[in-house]
Amino acid sequence: MSVRRIVVTDSNVLINIIHANRLDFLGKLPEYEFVVLEEVVEEISVQEQKTALEQAFERQQLKREILSGIPALTLYAELRQSMGKGEAASLAMAVHSGSFIACDEKKVFLREARKRLGANCILTTPGIIVLAIRAGLLTVDQADTIKAHLETKRFKMTFSSFKDVIGV
Repeated sequence: MSVRRIVVTDSNVLINIIHANRLDFLGKLPEYEFVVLEEVVEEISVQEQKTALEQAFERQQLKREILSGIPALTLYAELRQSMGKGEAASLAMAVHSGSFIACDEKKVFLREARKRLGANCILTTPGIIVLAIRAGLLTVDQADTIKAHLETKRFKMTFSSFKDVIGV
């Protein structure tokens, strides 16, 4: 069995995947285990989204965890000065556990994540969708349908089709 990479997942990615009604594939990506911290769960405020997230925990598609340990909590307090609690907690955990992070935030968060983790340890909603395509969990057409739906929710991707991204 191959080693699974832990991906600490922020609320914006979760909400996008919930909008697509596809939290299921997060639990099926063979090389990844998606973790959600309590600070992120608290940021999900729409009841339908909360329900979908709770169901994903129950089905073990996602793992729920608590940020702990003096170094991680110290970094969390530092990061809270410049970003939201979910982003700060997720980044602190990823840094101190040597994990990946899934987040679509830009600016301060992205700069800090690149500095502390490296660009190769950051997953975004489009990147996760590409992983699902490559794992055979989504077709390109299904991914493009998700992309179109997310655009109605004000999440714009910079390409016209996942065909362009994966080179089909």
